[in-house]
Amino acid sequence: MYSNLLAIHSLIRWIIVGSLFFSIFRAHYGWLLQKPFTRYDNLVRHWTATIAHIQLIIGLWLYIISPIVAYFLGHIKTAMQERAIRFFGMEHITMMLIGIIIITVGSAKVKRETTDKEKFKTIAIWYTVGALVILSSVPWSFSPVVSRPNFRPF
Repeated sequence: MYSNLLAIHSLIRWIIVGSLFFSIFRAHYGWLLQKPFTRYDNLVRHWTATIAHIQLIIGLWLYIISPIVAYFLGHIKTAMQERAIRFFGMEHITMMLIGIIIITVGSAKVKRETTDKEKFKTIAIWYTVGALVILSSVPWSFSPVVSRPNFRPF
């Protein structure tokens, strides 16, 4: 079950990255060109946040059953000295929670904005910051210290 969840988590990573980039692009485009905020823009906002929440749920499930996290929690003093163990036991989950909270707050704030320009601006700013936080804590295949494959097999 752990390896299948890990593969699903890895796959959804690409869906959330694509969704965030698309949302951010549409938000900047609408904001800078003063486009009307359409029902489609609202759906993009909503589904991007929803995909992030699905990824969070799967990530939390993985955190609970992960042997790396189990080692981290059982040997915190030693594990804090090991970069890869500390990354998955503490850094990755903390940064991802922060990134998804930022996206969630931005998504909620859009609902209260009254002008189309403010809606696009809110998405552009909050989703961009959330995406930067998330992208900084993904264990990419090119990461020098903690790298993982870009696609995990099932």
